[in-house]
Amino acid sequence: MGADIIDGKAFAERLRARVAEAVPAFAAAAGRPPGLAVVLVGEDPASQVYVRSKGKATRAAGMESFEHRLPDTVSEAELIALVEALNRDPRVDGILVQLPLPAAIDDKAVIAAIDPAKDVDGFHVANAGRLAVGEEALVPCTPLGCLMLLKDRLGDLSGLEAVVIGRSNIVGKPMAQLLLGENATVTIAHSRTRDLPAVVRRADIVVAAVGRPEMVKGDWLRPGAVVIDVGINRVDGKLVGDVDFAGACETASAITPVPGGVGPMTIAVLLRNTLVAGATRLGLPAPEGV
Repeated sequence: MGADIIDGKAFAERLRARVAEAVPAFAAAAGRPPGLAVVLVGEDPASQVYVRSKGKATRAAGMESFEHRLPDTVSEAELIALVEALNRDPRVDGILVQLPLPAAIDDKAVIAAIDPAKDVDGFHVANAGRLAVGEEALVPCTPLGCLMLLKDRLGDLSGLEAVVIGRSNIVGKPMAQLLLGENATVTIAHSRTRDLPAVVRRADIVVAAVGRPEMVKGDWLRPGAVVIDVGINRVDGKLVGDVDFAGACETASAITPVPGGVGPMTIAVLLRNTLVAGATRLGLPAPEGV
């Protein structure tokens, strides 16, 4: 019996539709649509694709998209000056600086310059801190999307054992905090974890975000586990996740595919975060259904 496939693409389309339905009420109250500013530095091909798709999705949801493309010769001071100008711009509800940045620019300094109320990536230390202590925060898009898929599949996560493989500030750590907030019992595993297969085998929920192709094998999984595969790795011209998909399908009850699982959720949650950030900043009621 094979695992059920968790269709992140379909879920993301529904979320985007709900965001688009909520935009007119925001626009009526604010006198303008929600606005998302995306800053791209340099010519990284993958980043260019992401920025294009973000802009397209933003406009499709009835929001305004402000794209700023800068050469990789831009100085850190110039980039921070642009971020500060966007902080002051009343039309901008969300600011996203596409990572990675050129080596000469300190990512942390740029993220720290973003107004936490407009930090729709959820990377600012103020938002990370609020998430850690259980307060309302803008949360990184990918882990929030993963949580939505898990709750859609499992309902109440209370008491379930979750293993998050990977400890990045972008996925692993916020994913663990979100799962703790849902009363799951959470283990963060990583490259130094002893006997990783035995740790993973305890889990009802496995979130793989380690960046190593097909590292998590099917026989690592507890029968019936739900697997969220955040990895996107290119191997021999095709995309694969951090989980051995074929092997995992033999053991898991449900799994996200790569592509078509977590990936589409990230942009959908970005739109949701922009709408929520705008409503919060302007003191408007929380948008319904997102």
